[in-house]
Amino acid sequence: MDRIFLKVRNIVWAIFMLSLTFQAQTQDMIFSQYYFSPVHLNPAIAGLTNYPSFTANYRLQWPSISSTYKTYALSYDQFFKQINSGIGFTALTDDQGDGTLTTTRMTGIYSYNLRFRSEWQVRFGLEVGYSQSRIDWDKLIFFDQINPASGPFDSAGIPNPSSETRPDNLKNGYLDVNFGMLLYNPSFFIGFSMDHINAPYNGFAQANNPQSLNLPVTFKINGGMQIVLQDDNKGEPMTFISPNILFAHQSGFNQVNIGAYMQAKQLFGGVWMRHTLSNVDAFIFSVGVDLNTLRIGYSFDLTSSDLGISTGGSHEIGISMRLKNLEKKESKYNDCFSLFR
Repeated sequence: MDRIFLKVRNIVWAIFMLSLTFQAQTQDMIFSQYYFSPVHLNPAIAGLTNYPSFTANYRLQWPSISSTYKTYALSYDQFFKQINSGIGFTALTDDQGDGTLTTTRMTGIYSYNLRFRSEWQVRFGLEVGYSQSRIDWDKLIFFDQINPASGPFDSAGIPNPSSETRPDNLKNGYLDVNFGMLLYNPSFFIGFSMDHINAPYNGFAQANNPQSLNLPVTFKINGGMQIVLQDDNKGEPMTFISPNILFAHQSGFNQVNIGAYMQAKQLFGGVWMRHTLSNVDAFIFSVGVDLNTLRIGYSFDLTSSDLGISTGGSHEIGISMRLKNLEKKESKYNDCFSLFR
């Protein structure tokens, strides 16, 4: 009975933590392979290529725990010389706790590029979208439902009663606005973005202070270098190293990813460390293949906290398709963004 209760308790704890999201602020998800989802990182990155670029991302976090986190994302972006602008679209679904809390978001992105010196450029990006969150109340288990001897269910398998009040509305839709900037030259780049600058309400139940349920602004700074070791016959980087760093802050939560990406002809890989400013959270390992028009990558987050490998780590698959054949004249890019292409 003790082993059964411990197992149930672990599952209940994971589900309970998810249940807090209808009353408390949450943190945004950031892909470990953010170079496979650059427009999700910063809207100013939209339009790095003159041809259509499509990406698909899948993230599975902590599969050894019954209530896992799953994220699916799609994006399109392209630069249009006629208007000196980039256009992009994204779609993302985040599933927490096997459907306990799901969030779906669709956005449109516009970016504008300015050249203010011979090799210096700056981009501004604006992203506007609509998000909808849904909560499955019947999957939630609260502390007052847990019997120390038998767990949250009675002998017939029926959940014990709870004093928690079911919200009138179990779904919430809201407008979401993000802004980004990107400064770069052929050697390095630095970007800054702010997500949820309109502070939308993303809760399900009214509180004494409704503003406490508004989605907090996420601040992100990312930067990197490009060290070219070998060019192809068109003068584009074929073998290069890209050391990079990402810092994110939201509502008291901090995250720093620091590491390097390397590509040698068709093969690429990278190693990063993710830190919370108080402890090392995980080490990230990535490998993949670049088939010119198709790029496929896989990454694994090795959890370094007390949770350890028992969580199953986190897994990501990224796929990008680049329709280069639709570009009338292949361009030679004078920047440091081979990492994202």
